[in-house]
Amino acid sequence: MADTNATGEQQVPVTVLTGYLGAGKTTLLNRILTEQHGRKYAVVINEFGELGVDNDLVVDTDEEVFEMNNGCICCTVRGDLIRIVGGLMKRRDKFDGIIIETTGLANPAPVAQTFFVDDDVKAKTRLDAIVTVVDAKHLPARLEDSHEAADQIAFADVIILNKTDLVTPEELEAVEAKIRQINRFAVIHRTQRSAVAIDEVLNRGAFDLSRILDMRPDFLEDDEHEHNDDVSSMSFEVEKPIDPEAFNAWIGQLLQEKGPDLLRTKGILNYANEDRRFAFQAVHMIADGDFIGPWKDGEPRVSRLVFIGRNLNRPQLRRGFEACAAA
Repeated sequence: MADTNATGEQQVPVTVLTGYLGAGKTTLLNRILTEQHGRKYAVVINEFGELGVDNDLVVDTDEEVFEMNNGCICCTVRGDLIRIVGGLMKRRDKFDGIIIETTGLANPAPVAQTFFVDDDVKAKTRLDAIVTVVDAKHLPARLEDSHEAADQIAFADVIILNKTDLVTPEELEAVEAKIRQINRFAVIHRTQRSAVAIDEVLNRGAFDLSRILDMRPDFLEDDEHEHNDDVSSMSFEVEKPIDPEAFNAWIGQLLQEKGPDLLRTKGILNYANEDRRFAFQAVHMIADGDFIGPWKDGEPRVSRLVFIGRNLNRPQLRRGFEACAAA
């Protein structure tokens, strides 16, 4: 896995804002653009269709707003996203971060992959978090008729559980349980009209595993809860040091064979004969990794790996990961 030369301070944070149609994404974006937080954002909006209206729904601000029409951001216009981000970098001093609002039908994966696969984008930006807005009232129906709704939850680092005033307390608990079946690692905020503290959405460092583990040491810990057989999440740990060659061979083959089903993979690895922690992340078949600093004094040097996806075979994944332990 290639090391990243640029530091987090040099790179521009990028927030991907996603969520199914009508969940409240534009409402949240408008809150971000109008609240007095002292930061400026460049906004990239994608709408599926030849005629865009999302740009007209965004409040009039001095922020830079770019709209990409006639195609979903997750396929035909990823090249446009790379081009726009590249153009923004020439005016780096004009803004503090970038917000990408995807169409409600988008799978966030290729958007996240953009920040892995393009060297120029990777060097100058960092994916800060994928934020998914969820409609508390209509989510159960969406999970029945749209796999995109489940994918958007699976990829999320932060989930805005919106429109909580439209459901009963019992229904709200049931909806949150459904979310946890899909992704038990994301932070969930219950909201009405997407009212959430901006600092809970932006500059989270949620795609930065080292920061997450500093805040929540148990983030990657496994449990044995049963999940649904569509999208589920599970994690594993190995106490012995990991052989990097064995791990790269195993994970490379796994992602090649099962990549379409593996929505998110992430973990912290204790490589043999290495005093630094290695952070591994993958979105489908696109993988990335880097050393993120030394293990702390007294910290258990345990390797942990998380999978979020479909058709996950717990025994097979556990055996494969455990087989990567150094002899």
